[in-house]
Amino acid sequence: MTAKAIAIQHSQTHKHRAILALLTALAMAFALVLAQTTSLAAQEQALGPQDRPATFADLAEQISPSVVNITTSTTIANRTGPQGIVPEGSPFEDFFNDLDRGPGTPRQSSALGSGFVISADGYIVTNNHVIEGADEILIEFYPGDEEGVPAELVGTDPNTDIALLKVDLEDLPFVEFGDSTGVGSRVGDWVVAMGNPLGQGFSVSAGIVSARERSLQGTYDDYIQTDAAINRGNSGGPLFNMEGKVIGVNTAILSPTGGSIGIGFAMSSAVVSNVVDQLQEFGETRRGWLGVRIQDVTPDMVDAIDGLDAARGALVTDVPAGPSEDAGMLSGDVITTFDGVEIEDTRQLVRIVGNSPVGKETPVLVLRDGDIEELTVVLGRRETSEATAFPASSEEETPEPNQSETLGLTLSEVTPELTEQYDLTVDSGLVIIGINPEAEAASKGLVEGDVIVEAGQQQIAKVADLEARIEAATEAGRKSLLLLVRRGGDPRFVALGLEE
Repeated sequence: MTAKAIAIQHSQTHKHRAILALLTALAMAFALVLAQTTSLAAQEQALGPQDRPATFADLAEQISPSVVNITTSTTIANRTGPQGIVPEGSPFEDFFNDLDRGPGTPRQSSALGSGFVISADGYIVTNNHVIEGADEILIEFYPGDEEGVPAELVGTDPNTDIALLKVDLEDLPFVEFGDSTGVGSRVGDWVVAMGNPLGQGFSVSAGIVSARERSLQGTYDDYIQTDAAINRGNSGGPLFNMEGKVIGVNTAILSPTGGSIGIGFAMSSAVVSNVVDQLQEFGETRRGWLGVRIQDVTPDMVDAIDGLDAARGALVTDVPAGPSEDAGMLSGDVITTFDGVEIEDTRQLVRIVGNSPVGKETPVLVLRDGDIEELTVVLGRRETSEATAFPASSEEETPEPNQSETLGLTLSEVTPELTEQYDLTVDSGLVIIGINPEAEAASKGLVEGDVIVEAGQQQIAKVADLEARIEAATEAGRKSLLLLVRRGGDPRFVALGLEE
């Protein structure tokens, strides 16, 4: 083969390779575009029309007949105090007589709110603060009644701000509670609020779930936060998911102006549905009662508690006579699991116990001295349980009181003089009679008059007892010591770092 023929052949080979490379690149680009298109289509299909509604009109039309406006009337006495004094026959005499009718003269006060029907036979849910103290409650059904229908109060629960009403009507349109913890109630899901804002009549607003498990200082708080417009008058109205199920009861707003700024709160249906069931059955709530005083485990306590690897659980500070004492629970136990649910903090435990039925035999796991103990607690009823006195301490004669300075504290054994000075409620322990303002103890909130009754989860009555617990903790390589401190009748645990 000639050199020229060889050159032509090489040239053709290079052209073939270039064409093949181009075709390969085009195929890869096509495959990439196809994959992206498929992914977008899959995402659009996953979102679905329910997650990206073009309109809320169909949903509003479906559920609006179950939403009601509530008007209350209350008779209150006029304020007592000095009356306006004007000369007899003055042109202002009638004005002052109308303005101030004198002490004890009753007057009428009215309030507006919202609610929703939960049964065909006329049960209606609203907020307790909407109807509290009302002499008359009138229900206005959508699209509106000229006079309204009188309602009877079935029961209330101030702890969750829920009230249950009843009207004497049949075949009413109603709505059901939905799952406030599942799909449709996630952060970012669409929600619709309905009610009677600012007394303007039936109104609809839409937004998303902004946050969940919010607390507004209540013991049983479990609020859904939403940016759907909620104003005064919306209280007691429903917060719907896109299935038309009630996932919350609109209760409060956070606002410096008194109007909606996009931070509204609805008590979750997980709480409300249980309360409503009890009000409907008993006319009152019947919450489970564990019978202990508890506090959160803080990070600085972890090293001081055997077997604890993280700041979780509920630390038992007191076990008065009641269900937990009967089950063998002790002060210093850390409740890690209640009825099969792992406990993260005291708020979670209180809510779970409160939602549990009275009389239920409940398994409870506690961490004690580094080991897990399984107890069975028969829950009492919180509403009828009374405060009980703590067991009397030992009646051994107390030797001459000693004092000590340690951990930034000046401590003394209990004496009659200190008992009178600080109004002590215990007769055994170490009284804080001085505190270094620069010490850790001061930053942890300890003050003079507090009494240390336990150290290292062991009772102490003398200075020597505390010194022994400090020595034992130091030898064990611990960096802090857990103290049980009483102030008045309230106990709490505090972890203090050990001196080097």
